[in-house]
Amino acid sequence: MESTGPRHATAGRDESQEERADRRWNELLQEVRVVQTGVQILFAFLLTVVFTPRFATLPPSDKTIYVVTVLLGAVTTGTLVGPVAFHRLVTGRRLKPETVVWASRLALVGIFLLLATVTSALLLILRIAMDDSAVPWAVTGVLAWFLFSWFALPIWARHRHSSTDG
Repeated sequence: MESTGPRHATAGRDESQEERADRRWNELLQEVRVVQTGVQILFAFLLTVVFTPRFATLPPSDKTIYVVTVLLGAVTTGTLVGPVAFHRLVTGRRLKPETVVWASRLALVGIFLLLATVTSALLLILRIAMDDSAVPWAVTGVLAWFLFSWFALPIWARHRHSSTDG
């Protein structure tokens, strides 16, 4: 197979810019598939809530939280579909490295939106299921865990290993 572009050793890999973009694109697609499945399940659940008899009895504040959560779910879904749409619209234009960068940014925004969606859904569900005084503590604890496991830990690992690699 003939390679186009200069070859670079990246993290122990000898790959061209195009090969690296292809590898990163495939990795990104796998990541988006994992996240998107969870988002789709959550969003489908949220869409059914409004049709339950209990919904009509919710106080206005819970209905507002519900509407915000559904909107967040819709925006999250759209953002996580964004990389695929982006790729479809620019494919064949020799923009794979740029596509990977933009798709990665969309995926990261989608993860932040997923954090907001899950937090909002959790707030709504726990307000109905628990004593109100415990809800802020429970939601804050779960949010803290997500922030730690989704962002702080990877950022710490990235910083730690990049400072020892040089």
